[in-house]
Amino acid sequence: MATEGNLQAPTRHAIDWKNPDFYNEDAALHEMERIFDICHGCRRCVSLCGAFPTLFDLVDESKTGEIDGVDRKDYMKVVDQCYMCDLCYMTKCPYVPPHEFNLDFPHTMLRAKAIKFRKGEVGAGEKFLSSTDVHGQFAGIPIVVQVANAVNKTKPARAAMQKVLGVDKNAWLPDLATKKFRSGAPESPPHAVKDGAKTPGKVAIYSTCYINYNEPGIGHDLLKVLDHNEVPYVLVEKEKCCGMPKLELGDLASVNASKETNIPVLAKYARDGYAILSAVPSCTLMFKQELPLMYPADADVQLVKEHMWDPFEYLMARKRDGLLKTEFSTPLGKVSYQIPCHGRVQNIGKKTEEMLRMVPGTSVHTHERCSGHAGTFGVKVPYHQQAMKIGKPLFKAMATHRDGGLPDVISSDCPLGGHHIAQGFEVNNLGTPPQKHPLTLIRTAYGLK
Repeated sequence: MATEGNLQAPTRHAIDWKNPDFYNEDAALHEMERIFDICHGCRRCVSLCGAFPTLFDLVDESKTGEIDGVDRKDYMKVVDQCYMCDLCYMTKCPYVPPHEFNLDFPHTMLRAKAIKFRKGEVGAGEKFLSSTDVHGQFAGIPIVVQVANAVNKTKPARAAMQKVLGVDKNAWLPDLATKKFRSGAPESPPHAVKDGAKTPGKVAIYSTCYINYNEPGIGHDLLKVLDHNEVPYVLVEKEKCCGMPKLELGDLASVNASKETNIPVLAKYARDGYAILSAVPSCTLMFKQELPLMYPADADVQLVKEHMWDPFEYLMARKRDGLLKTEFSTPLGKVSYQIPCHGRVQNIGKKTEEMLRMVPGTSVHTHERCSGHAGTFGVKVPYHQQAMKIGKPLFKAMATHRDGGLPDVISSDCPLGGHHIAQGFEVNNLGTPPQKHPLTLIRTAYGLK
């Protein structure tokens, strides 16, 4: 007998992407119809993103008022709205496995995206936008960077980018760094390795494309916090994009290429007893969830999964081991903090909030709503304004601190999401509090320069 919803924790099936039937369009459409019919009868996810309102509008405006009245050609309108934040699966849907309905909306959308990509229906602009290692290769060349950053802020250049690459001329874009993080990171002081009951005593840093090419300061703040806590660190010897931008595009061959480069290197650090830290939630999630589901039988992938940490997950575990310094010299004031979607679905709890609350003279107001940015989704012409609309309730909520008035600082573990929130404040005339990454806030709280 069918039950209303799960009383058990959600489980995840492996992604059968190597099976030729995965790319069978008729079979995929049939599965989408089955899932869309369940979603139409529930509608619990209507507030999460644009995918569900798009689906429900298609159903409500059809001749039958049911999913059988929707032209299957319009299913891609729903697929294109899904940016795979995973929140519907992890926080809303009552019909995910082990429920007999076996509903996995995000990975069904992934299957549709993979079919679309294989059919050649993804444009060159989207492919380039997701190729972070390609446009990041110019970072670290001072003259080139200065010119590129200046030109990218001009109206003609942004208009050209909108036309050629499909990047909305009003969307915030990151600068290229004058010096890459991996080039400028100092070697770790020779601290003794102190393993805890819960934590390895040494860390390998997976830089991520964004921190390496665009905002190295976040990486340097992480290193300073680790050094202050006498945790020896190394930078991963060799790394490539984690593959998340390509996954969101359905380009699974490129995801595989990234995996083939990254996993052998990261697995070596795991075997050598390192905790592997990644300071961008989507990158961390890629190694914790998506790659393990794509390669369930790959022992190295599973090993990396077990050794991959969010920075604050690691730091708070060090605290439980009695190995974290908790003397903070600088109060942070009123902090409006957002937990990004890809942080929430890691199931690690509110570790960043926990650490920020340890700082005397600091009041943390935490928000668990999507910013709307979602990787490349929030900068694309068809979706930028929608991304701002999705994020507007969050922007407004963050603008009013629970202690009254504007916050002294706004923050998110997702660097891109943080800047998107700052732009949302500006666009909606909500004030101009500074936007700082939580690692920067903790470095400041420790009184580190």
